[in-house]
Amino acid sequence: MRNGRTNKTILTICAAALVATAGCTSTSGGAGPTQQQGPVAKLSITPADGAKKVAPDTGITVKATGGQVTKMTVADAKGRAVRGAVAADGQWRPQWPLRPATTYTISAEAKGTDGKAVTGTATFTTLKPKRALESGMSPLDGEKVGVGMPVQLLLSQPITSKEARAAVERSLVVRMSQPVEGAWSWVSDREVQFRPREYWPVGEQVTVVAHLAGLRAGSGLWGTKDRSVSFTVGPEHITKVDAKTHKAVVEKDGEVVKTIPVSLGKPGDDSYSGIMIAQEKAADLVMDSATIGEPGEYRIRTKWNVRMTYSGTFFHAAPWSTGAQGSSNVSHGCVNASPANARWFYEFTQRGDIIEVTGTSRKLEFGNGPTPWAKSWEEWLAGSALGKPVNG
Repeated sequence: MRNGRTNKTILTICAAALVATAGCTSTSGGAGPTQQQGPVAKLSITPADGAKKVAPDTGITVKATGGQVTKMTVADAKGRAVRGAVAADGQWRPQWPLRPATTYTISAEAKGTDGKAVTGTATFTTLKPKRALESGMSPLDGEKVGVGMPVQLLLSQPITSKEARAAVERSLVVRMSQPVEGAWSWVSDREVQFRPREYWPVGEQVTVVAHLAGLRAGSGLWGTKDRSVSFTVGPEHITKVDAKTHKAVVEKDGEVVKTIPVSLGKPGDDSYSGIMIAQEKAADLVMDSATIGEPGEYRIRTKWNVRMTYSGTFFHAAPWSTGAQGSSNVSHGCVNASPANARWFYEFTQRGDIIEVTGTSRKLEFGNGPTPWAKSWEEWLAGSALGKPVNG
């Protein structure tokens, strides 16, 4: 009976200790229980497991009481790791914001003062934006362009505050095969452009990545997708059009390859003077004066068109003005050339080639197309929210 009471007592003590998460054993001969302590370290993870509608730019905090955090990873639902680091505020932050409406899992490990390791996980989901910031980019991916071509980032929503514009600029990465100085500059609330300080070097290879997914761009406004584009800079094509000599002198890599007799805008319809770029090309086009607010003035089909401004300035074939080309200005503002010369220029030209017009009284307005060279470098830099150049 005495031995039975002793065994019963040992079992009762073991059951109580088990509830307290401690281990218990009994020894032969009726010896008392031996308790084994669990790990002293405890993990605390924020955002908590199961959290919903988490802001993509929220920091992640992993703390250990009674020990030290030794490892932490963040991965999406497909197991892809997210790069990041602990910031000055002590929170772990991703290199780029987390993606909206996406599930992530935090995995952490800590080592206690007793030398024992503990692990923990927390899975959370980022919010779905009330307003989405969509985007588009130019040049086209894989395109070969001229030395004057800017990078254009077009946005679906206006970005008005300096803080939001700075956040957008910080999300933009420009990588160059031949690093040169350049800068982003806001053309409008919905467009920011990048240009080098001088024209692009020939053969330059450029990749631009816009890390817009998860970017906070305003109240309830978040970027949803990243954008990227890669392009190559072709030969240096610079065409100098003089309204007074009525000639277009075309250079390739510093050498004159052709001189074309031209006719520019007549008095009252003066052509723009300034440094423009070849914005786009169209082999066949109907030009209608109604598009510039003068219906009935003209409506004519033109060939071999190279656009120079949004407002409708083209270098194009004009068989009706060949008698004036090289001697007088009779156009409605475009640069007229013979069909043969216009076709040669069309086939020669790359988007982004420089076309510089001089000798007229009408100055090119900044924003009339991609016109980054209408501003000095200092003026261009002033349009950056960060106010500093980028070196690729």
